[in-house]
Amino acid sequence: MTEAQGSPTKLVMMVVADTDADRLMQQLVEREFPATKIGSTGGFLRRGNVTIFSGVTDDRVEDLLAVVNEVCHARKEFVPVQTLPFLGDGSFSAEPVEVRVGGAIVFVLAVSRFERI
Repeated sequence: MTEAQGSPTKLVMMVVADTDADRLMQQLVEREFPATKIGSTGGFLRRGNVTIFSGVTDDRVEDLLAVVNEVCHARKEFVPVQTLPFLGDGSFSAEPVEVRVGGAIVFVLAVSRFERI
């Protein structure tokens, strides 16, 4: 973050699918948003995802959210029923199940203190 951008007043936490993470990071850097990427896992499909943190000023939050919306699209995939944590006991049909994947979960938090050490 440059001095001209000022100290961040918001921390934006974005949880995105592995498949969207690199492209999102590229777009954030190109548009001069500071970004830190941390690998994570979770969700009911137990797939890898990435958590990206960005500290921004109030006036840049909507622009950042627009980038996330542009890059991270929810989509549907068919997955084997055995991979689902609550249906994988074998007592259900072997037919694949359609599930929603991708997209992003975004948290915007107020920053009460920021220090660069």
